[in-house]
Formats: sequence, C-alpha cells, structure tokens
Amino acid sequence: MSYAKTNLNEVEDQAAKHGFGELQEARFPRTDVGAEEGGIAHIRVKPGQRQPFAHRHEEAEEIHVILSGAGRMKIDDEVLDVGERDVIRVEPSAARAFEAGPDGLEYIVFSTRHENDAEMVQDFWED
Repeated sequence: MSYAKTNLNEVEDQAAKHGFGELQEARFPRTDVGAEEGGIAHIRVKPGQRQPFAHRHEEAEEIHVILSGAGRMKIDDEVLDVGERDVIRVEPSAARAFEAGPDGLEYIVFSTRHENDAEMVQDFWED
C-alpha cells in the first residue's frame, strides 16, 4: 500500500499513560502510520497549564504549528507569546516548552526522527 491513515483520537495519549493527563494530551502517530524518517506530535495543553518538563535534541529540529488557543512558549531563556496559526522553528539544542492560556493550546510538531535523541529538562519555567 502506498499510504497509511490513522485518526489522532485513536493514537494512544502518552501524557495520560505517563501520569501527566491533568496537564496535557500528547499523541505521537509516527508509528501508527509507519513513518520511517519523519516525526509528528499532536499536543493539547489544558487551559492555564504548563508542560511538566522541557526538552531538547541533539539532531532533530522541530517546526511547531499552533492550531488553536494561545499561550506562551519558552525557548531557552526567551519567552514568546504564541497563538493560532503561528509557526515556530526550534533548533535542536534549544530547550522548549509551552504554557497554555485560558482557552488551552493545541499544536502539531513536525521533525525528523532520530532514535533516543531527546533530553528532558526539569524545572524549566521560572515564575
């Protein structure tokens, strides 16, 4: 077959699986569609919540596309306001995380796939 199709509602929510369901939904349909080189994530940060940790990569750059809602994105030490239809490219080594506004924040991330490339960054947000 020359294509594969899935529905995001059928992809397992990794945030809920790992105890972060009260903060966000995180679905990674890459394997569901058999992607070999590309990565994709669908994230919904719940209203007024922050992601529980940031992350960075050694090789994978990411393109974040805000689908709905608004909030803030922290990239290393810089905080950006983000909203619907914003597109943000993040270089691999920059730590990044999102905070949703009162209506929540939904976005898609596109990247290249590099096995075991992500590093989690704890205590990323400073109030």
